[in-house]
Amino acid sequence: MKTKCTIGICVYNEEKNIRKLIESLYNQQLKSVIIDEIITVVSGSTDETFDIVSSLSKRYKKIKIIKQKQREGKASAVNLLIEKSRNEILVLVGGDLILDATVIQKLVGRFNDFDMGMTGARPIPINDMNDGLSGFAAHLLWDLHHRISMKTPKMGEVVAFRKIFKRIPILSSVDEANIEPLIRGQGYKIQYIPSAKIYNKAPTTISDFIKQRKRIYNGHLAVKHEQSYEVSTMNIQTIAQALFSFLMDHPHPKYFIYTPLVIFLEAYSRYLGWWDYKIVKKRYTVWELIGTTKNLSKNVQ
Repeated sequence: MKTKCTIGICVYNEEKNIRKLIESLYNQQLKSVIIDEIITVVSGSTDETFDIVSSLSKRYKKIKIIKQKQREGKASAVNLLIEKSRNEILVLVGGDLILDATVIQKLVGRFNDFDMGMTGARPIPINDMNDGLSGFAAHLLWDLHHRISMKTPKMGEVVAFRKIFKRIPILSSVDEANIEPLIRGQGYKIQYIPSAKIYNKAPTTISDFIKQRKRIYNGHLAVKHEQSYEVSTMNIQTIAQALFSFLMDHPHPKYFIYTPLVIFLEAYSRYLGWWDYKIVKKRYTVWELIGTTKNLSKNVQ
């Protein structure tokens, strides 16, 4: 028996990427999986995103559109997807990604195991690793994410999960991290699938790097204190072990110079995220668009 799933896409001002993403979903190589519907939540977009999706829905009948007049945060969009999807398995996909042709099969195919609750893909940056500090930082952080997830799964960017709850915390800014404890808490398994590769664009400026990293850490602190759950990338010892492994595999003199700088930027960003959460009491439910992560013009084979 084939497993049906709903694809849920949350977008805001993704006119440069959304067409390519949706067409890639229709070109997925599926064996034991059926994409039953594609629900796109367009939240407060001021560009042509809604018109593009609307045009595609006339050609692709599986597409459904939910339009939010104002941005209410990704958690609000995710909760709409949970409410409106008609399948037990829901796949969350960002609008600024490129998917390998087998990603959906690899993520959803694991749910023939009834103990499986959540699966996650492997994000890989399209940035050039040798493009200065920002390019190196992008590859270092995602490589550490991969190494840590191989031992203790940490979900990110594209996830599939079993709908065993009605919603995630409405103030969430890190939806995948909020879903993890809801799945684990009911005894289901979580699995990281490194061969399910997806591609995104990391920040290309230091200021955008800090904006993104502080927002993520702020969200992870909220999960830790409000759901009593710590994602694996919060553990300093685990990070240190993964970092040592990375440097042993990449013994380039330049990387040994860049690594302390990235550690400093990450530590500074985490401090800002901590300050916002603990002192300012700020939550990034609706966060500032990071422009340098958009327009994925690179073609990935």
